[in-house]
Amino acid sequence: MISIDRTRLAELTERESAAFIAARPKSKAAYERAEHLFGRVPMTWMNKKSGAFPIYLDRAQGNRVWDIDGHEYIDFALGDTGSMAGHSHPAVVEAVQRRIGELGGLTTMLPTEDAEWVGAELSRRFKMDRWSFSLTATDANRWAIRLVRAITGKSKIVFHSYCYHGSVDESLVVVGPDGESMPRPGNVGAPVPVTETSRAAEYNDLPGLERALAHGDVAAVLIEPALTNIGIVLPEPGYLEGVRELTRKYDALLIIDETHTFSAGPGGMTTAYDIEPDLVVIGKAIGGGIPTGAYGLSAEFAERALARTDLDLVDMGGVGGTLAGNPLSVAAMRATLEQVLTDEAFATMIDTATYFTDGVNALFDRYDLPWAINQLGARAEYRFARPYPKNGTEAAAAADAELEDFLHLYLANRGIMLTPFHNMALMAPMTTRADVDAHHTVFEAAIKELVGA
Repeated sequence: MISIDRTRLAELTERESAAFIAARPKSKAAYERAEHLFGRVPMTWMNKKSGAFPIYLDRAQGNRVWDIDGHEYIDFALGDTGSMAGHSHPAVVEAVQRRIGELGGLTTMLPTEDAEWVGAELSRRFKMDRWSFSLTATDANRWAIRLVRAITGKSKIVFHSYCYHGSVDESLVVVGPDGESMPRPGNVGAPVPVTETSRAAEYNDLPGLERALAHGDVAAVLIEPALTNIGIVLPEPGYLEGVRELTRKYDALLIIDETHTFSAGPGGMTTAYDIEPDLVVIGKAIGGGIPTGAYGLSAEFAERALARTDLDLVDMGGVGGTLAGNPLSVAAMRATLEQVLTDEAFATMIDTATYFTDGVNALFDRYDLPWAINQLGARAEYRFARPYPKNGTEAAAAADAELEDFLHLYLANRGIMLTPFHNMALMAPMTTRADVDAHHTVFEAAIKELVGA
């Protein structure tokens, strides 16, 4: 297979960087003026960029984004899943405008009738009986962890190495070179050593998971059913069934985080793979771009929690937030689930993603590249390895920041936007095959320049 000439890669990246800077003077100036922002951006993760500065947003609609320099992009990032429904979908905009204008009451600490509709719809999709809302999936994960610890009386949580559960402290744990759990590199200001709260097991490694559970002190296994922030690492046959069997064997609960794996279908991987969790967490996409998150509980677990009169589930017990479940977020969730991310929409999105995946695979074969792509429903992501990595540590080792930056720059300079954190492409309901063809044309041009074809 063809290997990449690193000197040529550096030259091409330098050319694309210069073109990126020259074409975006307004974004460059805005970044340089941002002296009162930590890292010059509203959130430091916005500095995950391939160019010298972030692209500054002017407006977005559907699966299109325009920057303040007037460039239009076909958006395959979609807010890293947060806008999987598309930007400012008319149904969501109408629901939000009605709540803001006609109805009023954005934060009241009072329930609305929409909340029960959303809970019932999430139950239909994800098989959990009771639901509680948050503002982010990170919060939902934190609160789920608190509940399982309280109910089980156990302290430890098990995660997959290189998983993604937002900024949950406990989740920043990986399997070290010696096979033991260790802090994930780069963890900022951990409140306690992460090995006091957590253990890690490699994805697709049932014996490793059993070793983590065998200590007898694990309250729950909290996992993405497929890894999604380190490439898309898919389960091998029988793996998810084995995870459920082991948690039951060692009397641990199973929490499934569907925040990214929701792309698998209307009920995420929980339904698509017939998983039987005790709790489900979801966020981002179900609000159509409005901040929201949720966690679902089985009826049995909910009854156990509510029966505990020693737990403060109403005031300062650590499960909740003043803005959680606010009328605006709930209205956006109802509109998104009822009118946008429907069963029919997912069929179209998955078909488009399959077309994307097949086209990328064809390019890899045509140019004999040692790269591979995986698809999870409406999302697909390539990794600079073949075959595709089977666990998080392998996927992390297959990263190539220089190559990734070049490809992102090349695509952005020609009107194609991928997720800045990785090489993920997500299909919205309005993404077309023509949009995919546009990506493939530019992607092939980048490959040709890389390999000198």
